[in-house]
Amino acid sequence: MPKNTTHQSWVELARCRGAEDDLFPEGKQQKRAAAICMGCPVRQECLIEALDNRLEWGIWGGLTERERRALLRQHPHVTSWAEVLDPERPAKAS
Repeated sequence: MPKNTTHQSWVELARCRGAEDDLFPEGKQQKRAAAICMGCPVRQECLIEALDNRLEWGIWGGLTERERRALLRQHPHVTSWAEVLDPERPAKAS
């Protein structure tokens, strides 16, 4: 499978790069882990990745699992979170 260069580039810029284990806490520790995301230059790309792919575990884009599930339930019609969160972004080629 070819690497997704767009995905690869935002991941390399993430503040949490190298701290993956810290981003999969349980309970009250989730809010502390989400603080890593504040001020991250690719926070939006990270959140889009998690929502579009329905990632269930860990902190993504500063949101906990519960926060992402609530957002997905509130907006079940959304198929591309990039279009919602970043409408100026060019659409993906199908």
